[in-house]
Amino acid sequence: MAQFDRQNVRSQTGSAAMIDEGLRSYMLKVYNYMSIGLGITGVVAFFFNQWVMSDPAIAQIVYGSPLKWVIMLAPLAFVLVLSFGINKMSAATAQLTFWAFATVMGLSLASIFLIYTGTSIARVFFITAATFGAMSLYGYTTKRDLTNWGSFLFMGLIGVIIAMVVNIFMQSSALAFGISVVGVLVFVGLTAYDTQKIKEEYLETDGHEIMGKKAIMGALRLYLDFINLFLMLLRLFGNRN
Repeated sequence: MAQFDRQNVRSQTGSAAMIDEGLRSYMLKVYNYMSIGLGITGVVAFFFNQWVMSDPAIAQIVYGSPLKWVIMLAPLAFVLVLSFGINKMSAATAQLTFWAFATVMGLSLASIFLIYTGTSIARVFFITAATFGAMSLYGYTTKRDLTNWGSFLFMGLIGVIIAMVVNIFMQSSALAFGISVVGVLVFVGLTAYDTQKIKEEYLETDGHEIMGKKAIMGALRLYLDFINLFLMLLRLFGNRN
């Protein structure tokens, strides 16, 4: 009987170790996808801005015509395609769509180089990376259930979006500052919340195809948390040209 118990314990321990190893591999894939996406966005934004600003005629076409709205709204279209269509995609197609989204997001973010100095953009990026890393680590390691955060963070996000739309017409610097402060708090919380949810969505029994799709969607969520946190911090601490 004692021998059976020892064998049972060893079996359970081995199974737990396999799950932990699988989870680590899965989360590493999520973070790798997110990091590569951010890298693509940064490179595209920098070189697209350099190309556009090299010729006033090109700058006028890109930023002085309705084309600017296409560039601004195109990333949203990719997010919707991934969010609602991923079940019909293969993992490879979902991955290519994510890379395309990161590229288009780079085009959309190129204008920040016109507004803020390169030094302040780099500084805020590293502040964002440190903050994101700390909160994602917290979400991954904490034993506390962050489910209750979800509804409050979602309401905060909706409030930020509505306030941003209102401020397009009001052009209030005080409201813009308040939006940025609340936005930082919302996306800091979402980073921890989404990390825990991505971790909980891992199932050892998932096949390679399903695991690949889950990793892409997890990377998309964390990518959006990072980008939005970066933009909110940039509005607070960025030095304008």
